[in-house]
Amino acid sequence: MRKTKYSWGVFTGKGNKCEKMAGEHARMLPKATCEERKTQEVKRRGKLKTLAGKLLKAMASGKEAVEEKAGGGDVAGSLLKMATSRKGAEGGMPAEETICRFIEQGKFCEACDRIYDLEHSGNDGVGRSESLYTLLAERMWTVVGEALSGSDRMFLEPLRSVGESLKWKKQKEAERVGSTQEMESISTWSPNFWRKDLEDKLIEYMTAQIPLFDSSSNTDKTALKQHLNQLETMFLTNLEHRSSVFKEAGLFVTYAHCCHASLSAHLSVLTDSNHFSFSQCLLVYEWGLKMYKSGSETCLRPGQTPQHSLSLGVQRLMCIILKTEEKLLAVAQKEVGKALKEAFDIGKPPCADAAVIQVLTERTEAAWHVSESLSEKVEAVCLEECLRFLESYENEVKSFLWLDGCPRICSGLRILENCCILRTVWHKLTYIFNASTGQDVKVNRFLDRMENEITDHFLHTVTSKVKGTLKEHFKKCDSGFDHILESLKQSFLAFGKKKTDTYEVLVKAVNAIVITEYMQALLTTSRKPSSVQRRRIVSKIEEDHRMLQTVFKECLGPAAGPLKDPIKAILELIQTSDAEGMKIALLPILKEFPDLRKEHLSAVLDIKDSLSREDRAALLKAFHDNCRESETEANLLFADIEVKPRKYGLCGCLCC
Repeated sequence: MRKTKYSWGVFTGKGNKCEKMAGEHARMLPKATCEERKTQEVKRRGKLKTLAGKLLKAMASGKEAVEEKAGGGDVAGSLLKMATSRKGAEGGMPAEETICRFIEQGKFCEACDRIYDLEHSGNDGVGRSESLYTLLAERMWTVVGEALSGSDRMFLEPLRSVGESLKWKKQKEAERVGSTQEMESISTWSPNFWRKDLEDKLIEYMTAQIPLFDSSSNTDKTALKQHLNQLETMFLTNLEHRSSVFKEAGLFVTYAHCCHASLSAHLSVLTDSNHFSFSQCLLVYEWGLKMYKSGSETCLRPGQTPQHSLSLGVQRLMCIILKTEEKLLAVAQKEVGKALKEAFDIGKPPCADAAVIQVLTERTEAAWHVSESLSEKVEAVCLEECLRFLESYENEVKSFLWLDGCPRICSGLRILENCCILRTVWHKLTYIFNASTGQDVKVNRFLDRMENEITDHFLHTVTSKVKGTLKEHFKKCDSGFDHILESLKQSFLAFGKKKTDTYEVLVKAVNAIVITEYMQALLTTSRKPSSVQRRRIVSKIEEDHRMLQTVFKECLGPAAGPLKDPIKAILELIQTSDAEGMKIALLPILKEFPDLRKEHLSAVLDIKDSLSREDRAALLKAFHDNCRESETEANLLFADIEVKPRKYGLCGCLCC
């Protein structure tokens, strides 16, 4: 027989690489633990070394001095050469030599029968048979390697004999199982591992043929498309070409199984990379679906496989597709969660709701072009991730508010704007996605709770900052009140959801807080100001009023018109020159602010420059005659402003 050179060094070699491949594909091959395989391999090699030496001595007929080789790796080859070059000393051919000739000639099934007979012949037949089984297996895997690497069909007959030997092994295995005497040795019987050994060799060879692609560093979709195209046009085509000789040899089912195993393992390595994006996973999924639907002739596609392997092909391909789909959905969930977290980062300016909608819908739309059912699954994953994000975001906001008890005004507004954006996004998603009623109720409950908590905290922050600034406002030239107003204005103008009810309500609430705190500071200032101090206070009130009007009109626009303005009313009262005019100016104040009390008016009159005791008494009497109890709680501005009554009036009595 002509010797053919082939690149099968790793495929037929021993040691770690084969064991490594077996480990990588253990879940896809027949059950046999790594420990059992290693133990049996060590036992077989030991027996081979010992028995080969005995067999060589017996066959040398005393004329040749045969000594055992130190390494066990070449003993089988030496045994084969020496056994086939000798005649029996007694005129017949010894059983071992006959078996070796069958093995050399590629008649593996005949060799199996002879080894089996020797195994049951007694006289250490079991030990010698194990060595021969090992020799037979090594020669069979060499033939398989030559068939895979060769370019002609010269190995068809030996390969067919390999297939017949596997059938023989299955038959004998069934017989041994039926025999109670041999039940104990069946798990260690050498041929029992042949099919797995064959699968290991095939998978190792097929894996070596896969084009290289570094999924950990290559995120280019074009490069991935080229790689998948190489898999189809080079890798699968080459395996398809090789499949014909395995089909004729009766090994097609095993060959197809190994094709699926190697392809599945490679695609798993691709999609399991942390750098693999949703779009890349979708390409792999689409390619697998294409292979499944394709009617081209290949051992991996169910359309043209033989009847007995049809179910295996469909099952394996579907397994690859489902596994890729599982990874695809996991990547979609991961990317959506990451995108939402970046979009609603508390430390960054809010993003547009359209950008968030795109993040949530682009993956669903991409999946829809591949499969409608896949698109529905991606949609469900996106909705689930939205709910999960809302829970985590609420906790993040609580932590932020708790760690920073009085955060900057802009930070609170930014969180509120994020809530407005989330509400808008969810409202639009309910029209795009098939969100359930339960999901809708849950999301709105989350958003309502967050908005209430953040609004209360924000208003508390504004109150604290304004109160602290106004404490010495009327005693200092620059208290920083104007900086607070400018900060509020800039923060409100940067608020992206100005057309929402939340914005208008919030600005009006802040306006009420500022006015209330301002009036509190004004009415509780020094009760005995000098004439110069009174003029300076009035001038400051005028300046502050203009600034307040500018800020809130700019923030609210037309909605700023109906805002209550007690500062304007007080300015008109104290700037009126005569007492009768002041009485007239007092009447609308009492009507608009029915909660104004006598001590409030007395504090305001203290600011009025050059007011006689008679005019002051007349104004207080006019207040007493026209004041009335407030029937509602609306427009209550002065109710919470505490002003200590004067111990005595300007005239020394208690009436003024």
